[in-house]
Amino acid sequence: MNKRALKWIGGTLILLIAVVLLAPFMFKGKIQELVKQTINENVNATVNFKSVNLSLIRNFPKATISVNDLVVINHVPFEGDTLLQSEKLSLKMSLGQLFNGTDKPMELESIESLNTFLSVIITPDGIANYDVALKEDEEKEKDSTDSVSTPFSLALNHYRLDNLNITYSDLGSKMKFEVNELYHQGKGNFSENVLDLVTETKTRVSFVKEGDKLLNDVNLSLDAVIGIDMNQMKFVFKDNKALINQLPLEFEGMVQLVDDGQDYDLTFTTPDSDFKNFLGLVPEAYAGDLSGVKTSGEFKVEGVVKGKLTEQTIPTFGIHILAKNASFQYPDLPKGVTNIILDAQAVNKTGHVKDTYVNIDQCTFQIDKDVFHARASLKNLMENMYVKANFDGVINLENLSHAYPIKLSEPLSGLLKAKVNTNFDMQSVEKGRYQNIKNEGSLSLTGFNYANEAMPKPIKIQEAGLTFNTSNVTLNTFVLKTGETDVIASGRLDNLYGFLFNKQVLKGNFQVNSNNFVLADLMATGGDNPAVEETSKSSNSKEKEALKIPSFLDCTIHANAKKVIYDNLVLSNVKGNLVVKDESANLQNMSTEVFNGVLAFDGSVSTKEAIPTFDMNLGLKKVDITKTFTDIEFLKAVAPIAGVIAGKIDGDLKVRGQLDAIELTPAINTLSGDVQGTLLDTNITPQQSVLLSELDKKVSFIDLKKLDINNKRIHLVFKEGKVQFKPFDLKLNDMSVQVSGEHGFDQSMNYALDFKVPAKLLGSDVAGALTKLGGKDAEKYNAIPVRVDLSGNFKAPKVGTNMNEVVTNLTNQIIEDQTSQLLDKGKGALMDLLGGNKKTDEGDEQVSGDEAKSEATDKVVNKIEEGLQGLFGKKKTPEEKK
Repeated sequence: MNKRALKWIGGTLILLIAVVLLAPFMFKGKIQELVKQTINENVNATVNFKSVNLSLIRNFPKATISVNDLVVINHVPFEGDTLLQSEKLSLKMSLGQLFNGTDKPMELESIESLNTFLSVIITPDGIANYDVALKEDEEKEKDSTDSVSTPFSLALNHYRLDNLNITYSDLGSKMKFEVNELYHQGKGNFSENVLDLVTETKTRVSFVKEGDKLLNDVNLSLDAVIGIDMNQMKFVFKDNKALINQLPLEFEGMVQLVDDGQDYDLTFTTPDSDFKNFLGLVPEAYAGDLSGVKTSGEFKVEGVVKGKLTEQTIPTFGIHILAKNASFQYPDLPKGVTNIILDAQAVNKTGHVKDTYVNIDQCTFQIDKDVFHARASLKNLMENMYVKANFDGVINLENLSHAYPIKLSEPLSGLLKAKVNTNFDMQSVEKGRYQNIKNEGSLSLTGFNYANEAMPKPIKIQEAGLTFNTSNVTLNTFVLKTGETDVIASGRLDNLYGFLFNKQVLKGNFQVNSNNFVLADLMATGGDNPAVEETSKSSNSKEKEALKIPSFLDCTIHANAKKVIYDNLVLSNVKGNLVVKDESANLQNMSTEVFNGVLAFDGSVSTKEAIPTFDMNLGLKKVDITKTFTDIEFLKAVAPIAGVIAGKIDGDLKVRGQLDAIELTPAINTLSGDVQGTLLDTNITPQQSVLLSELDKKVSFIDLKKLDINNKRIHLVFKEGKVQFKPFDLKLNDMSVQVSGEHGFDQSMNYALDFKVPAKLLGSDVAGALTKLGGKDAEKYNAIPVRVDLSGNFKAPKVGTNMNEVVTNLTNQIIEDQTSQLLDKGKGALMDLLGGNKKTDEGDEQVSGDEAKSEATDKVVNKIEEGLQGLFGKKKTPEEKK
């Protein structure tokens, strides 16, 4: 080879390498514009992508265009919703397509997507969020203003979807379908009108209808060769293998698109008849490892689908499931399930949906010595479904976990016996036409024991018996024990089928009796389980589920319990009615013996709103004051008198407010209401209260031990964390006092005590002055107003009085009264003297009138002077007078 040839070859290689390296930069702008143009010409939505990359190395000599982080966001009426999000969308084409002019489209040979999420929503009005293609008039407008042809055209021979996740929500029919982790690829020459498409599919599907999970992560896989005839729009299954969980199926036949719908002609069957195929229908999470399971007997699924799917018709079909003489046993379990017979079919012979029916002609199985039989038929499925069913047999619940890998934290036990016949239609259930529901038979459960970590104590149902009647279901007996709690109940359920089949409320009426009912036996607190307690401490309260009164209950409970224990309260002879309805519990005519008296209560608790509320009226009949205001938690804040006042109270307590959503305990600062009552057989122990001790010390004229509050009526009102006493009067020896003011739930206080005090109790000086005043003049000082103010809080009270001012004013008043009294006496005596000459003793001479007046006046002045000196100081000696 000469040098010129080598140079030519070398130059060509260098040029090719340069093109491969530089092409992504040379054509990136063009490609990005083509992608944008394609989107804008076809989509009525907001579309964003991070970047568009071109690679000539990845699939050389092909070119690969990658659209990264593609997002499609809807316009109205789904504005803001994300329709599609894809990490990468790759388009592969020949290298020559990059050099096409703008008037010639690029032909795509392969399309691949990675990590794509598609959310499809259909409103009750039938509007779909995926309908984002430009409407016909919009397309015509585009065509009239833009002469550029479609930027891309398809010449596919391969496509692949890697991790496609689809959520399909039909809001009108309350249906949700999910396809998760879908891997699907197809290979074929799409440039031909007749081709064989080789496909591979793996995914997980779930289906929810009106809240019921009909399919839950069912594994599907299908490897199939599909013959495609694009001229006739016909698709033929040629060679395929499908798995539903672990059940193998094979398909034969075709699907063809026709003018009015689709035409089906399919048959399918299990390739073998091993009973292990039946277990393969059960999701692996529930069936466990089937590799070592021993099975016997036959199991077969076969079906035919034939006819057109149009707006008026469906294809006719017949699906038959048959198992006979079958059994299975897991290698690590002691018991097996034997004598399994299953004969069921779903059929439609007319192509009309309403004519579809399902028959379970026989369903039988045996575990150990217990045999259970069931038969059922369902007709008119889409309009007014008619159900006829029969159940007859015995199941030992303990054997279930011995024969099947049920995942339970604790084993079940108990014997279930059923012998029930039922016939009903759904319209009668929905409209409460119980006369059309025909039931007979019985159902019983004995020796049922169950426990798990979420339950504080194991539950033991010693006996439960139901009788099925035409109009209702009778609960003949129900005997339960858990911890120290025992319950015996009987009654009836009026619409069990409405609850089971139509999500109606469960109506009932029950009589419930108990000798001992401990609420803690039914409510997990974690106190007896260190692991639970530690978990509770470390978890955020917001993560705990709020307690709710079930919305599906509409029942009346007539309760009679000899003893109920709630926290630290012990209630005796609890009687009354509990009506549960609309997420509320209403207590009616309830009464109990508690606190050495009787407590009657009516009211309600509602959990319908996000924040639960309650409203209660309590009647107190001779209940112990100390226990009442100690053991009822919120009353400690309302009236902190426990340990200070002993005795009883008759009265009424009204309280309403909010409840903690987790524990259903009162939220103190939301409470409002009032307490009215009469105090009986009371005595006070001041030394038990810092407040009363301080009051006794600071105010000398009172002795609280002698305070008499028997038969005293009190009334206090509480709201927004404040408690206000309506003014009331008390007697204390010869004194009266009016109490008024308020305190807070935080124990802060602001009270006024307005005393009427006899002046003699206001100190020895005042008492002595009153003694000298004497007579009726002293009586007006028997009710001197004295004010005592209480502030601070109950543990650190502040006592203030106006005593100094009262004593000063009182002393001045007494002095004025005494002075006035003496002057009045002196003035009287002076008038007597001024009335004429004073007679001397017999035999003495009479003095003149003027002399008598002068002498009398001097004597009166001297008397007044001596009196005042005697009142305010000692008398002067004759020497001092001089």
